[in-house]
Amino acid sequence: MDIKVLIVDDHAVVRSGLRAVLDTKPGIKVIGEAADGISCIKKSLELHPDLVLMDLSMPNGRDGLYTTSELLQSMPEVKVIILTMHDDEQYLFRALKAGASGYILKSAPITELVTAIKQVHQGLVYLHPTATKKVIEGYLHGHSKEPQDTFETLSEREKEVLTLVAKGYTNKEAAELLSISVKTVENHKANIMDKLQLNNRRELMKFAFRRGLLDFD
Repeated sequence: MDIKVLIVDDHAVVRSGLRAVLDTKPGIKVIGEAADGISCIKKSLELHPDLVLMDLSMPNGRDGLYTTSELLQSMPEVKVIILTMHDDEQYLFRALKAGASGYILKSAPITELVTAIKQVHQGLVYLHPTATKKVIEGYLHGHSKEPQDTFETLSEREKEVLTLVAKGYTNKEAAELLSISVKTVENHKANIMDKLQLNNRRELMKFAFRRGLLDFD
């Protein structure tokens, strides 16, 4: 039986290219595409893929890591491979923490991607060679190398939302100042809390204070 794959990437050209190539590979069938985190969840619930190829950087405040975590909460049986341009250990360790079973670079040859899909579908974990080395080094040193300064993992817009929320602006006020929707502000806030591993507004304000973001002048 073919491995049913859902491709999630905000670039249509990337989705089309991946689909065209993967559809030629025996044992793999692309059953759908999604352009962002929200449509990924919707399509997954509708199509029931075996595996999701998840882009790391996506719009609307829901990156690939946030979407992976959200998806696996409702569909834990689905396997996720993060497909990204970022050969950076901060993303690697966060991807594994979010529940991804694979982490592969977009620059990798298609043969490696096919291998990753088949191995992850079998219940294994697949990491590109450099990532594997980083995981081993982290294990040998007794800790992961996820950086403590998680602030730098935020996008510029997320940093803006963080600052406004910490200063006490409501979602509506922040949305008006940034010329975005209230829903987008809410999505950014959820993403910020996840990336910074914060549990409530008080922790968010303490984090912002430590980072020197609460300059009201």
